[in-house]
Amino acid sequence: MARICILGTGAWGTALATAFVRQGHDVRMWGRNAETCAEISETHRNHAYLGEACLPDGLSASTDMAGALENAQIVLFVAPAQSTGDVVGLAAPQLPGDALLIACAKGIDRRSGQTQSEVIDACLPDHVVGVLSGPSFAADVVRGLPTALTLALPDQARAQSLAQTLSGDAIRLYASDDIVGVQIGGALKNVMAIAVGICRGGGMGASAEAALITRGYAELVRLGVAMGARAETLMGLSGLGDLVLTCSSELSRNFSYGIAVGSGHDVTGLKLAEGVHTVSIANEIAARHGISCPVMQTADLVLSGRMSAEEARTALMSRPIKAENPEIGQ
Repeated sequence: MARICILGTGAWGTALATAFVRQGHDVRMWGRNAETCAEISETHRNHAYLGEACLPDGLSASTDMAGALENAQIVLFVAPAQSTGDVVGLAAPQLPGDALLIACAKGIDRRSGQTQSEVIDACLPDHVVGVLSGPSFAADVVRGLPTALTLALPDQARAQSLAQTLSGDAIRLYASDDIVGVQIGGALKNVMAIAVGICRGGGMGASAEAALITRGYAELVRLGVAMGARAETLMGLSGLGDLVLTCSSELSRNFSYGIAVGSGHDVTGLKLAEGVHTVSIANEIAARHGISCPVMQTADLVLSGRMSAEEARTALMSRPIKAENPEIGQ
């Protein structure tokens, strides 16, 4: 049994906590919203994020970070990606010295261009920092449906051991030591999901969606490798697997957001779509590396209002014809 603290009471934090409690681990949650914490602890619901889904009786949440972190062996950072730095700052003075830290949000920090593990490591360099990512909907995990993810740590053997410890009926973990690759796949697939959603909302057809997923994946690999990822990692759960899931279901916030944009609907009040925050900084990083990413660039133009969905279609379809190289993309 592991002592786990989960920082974040949103859908994914609650889902992970639910799975780990059911597996017999000692889990405590921390969140900023007192009402949400009370609801999780007292009524075993999280209506705002998971509707009527039933949570385990043994699951509790609190706004008391010191209490949640007390004696924690593993700390999961599951707040939205752009809030990770703030949460790390709050947690730093109260973290057990030997706690293993796991980044679970999917996104690149738009201010610094850092991955989630880099954000954590910059503040807490004396801790081991890993990553958990892959194709997953919180609603599926809470229902106990099978989900496979990738757990990455700097040491492969330790990743393998922890993956074994944390795997159970609802979650199967695969081990990796490619921390960069696991994160880049998770961050960039959100951007691609928005692009494919715009395509769906604009009524461009299933053939166009398939093309965008394929060409978007080529960009994801191209940029990921330039940033230090291994191509084979991006072919796995945290890359291709997550891309397929996120681009194929309206349960994906990013895909749904893209549909709304492509349909010309007002996106005010829609749930957080991490890809909206990642797209600009991802394009900046691509430019620094001299990497061509037309799908990401066009998505940024549409999201910023500088191009319509129909103009985006024309721009992508009129690009110079090139030979296709599935390994590096063109």
